[in-house]
Amino acid sequence: MASIRLNLKVNGDMHEILVSSTETLADVLRDKLGLIGTRLFCNEGECGACTVLIGGKAVLSCMTLALDAEGKDITTIEGLADPVTNELHPLQKAFIAKSGMQCGVCTPGMILTAKSFLDENPEPTEDEVRCAISGNLCRCGNYSRITECILDAAAAMREEQANV
Repeated sequence: MASIRLNLKVNGDMHEILVSSTETLADVLRDKLGLIGTRLFCNEGECGACTVLIGGKAVLSCMTLALDAEGKDITTIEGLADPVTNELHPLQKAFIAKSGMQCGVCTPGMILTAKSFLDENPEPTEDEVRCAISGNLCRCGNYSRITECILDAAAAMREEQANV
């Protein structure tokens, strides 16, 4: 199978790589760019562990061809922290402070799904948060803490916006 030259903008950096027409974005991010925070668990679009942001929207990278991501702004969990100060995003801080992760498999996908959701809905209810993350499977069953983390992060993000 012939290789195709692809330009991907990931976490603000441009990467020129060779891919096959059948390679998924998840495989390229993990295997060619070393961004292993993008988890591959089910590889069938069922669990949400591979979630990344494309243009700010949550996308299942195991179901997205790498070719379809060319020219789009891709953010992985590794790119969520402030690029200048390296300060963690409020969602990352909340997951650490409130123990929003147990085994960690779902955590990057949960955080990126929550980021996309909170960008659209900065003042969510608990039910809205639960609905937003319903496509992400936590095998540890830590949904109560995860929901609490997202609500705490939403409050912190609103506070940051008010101070700008």
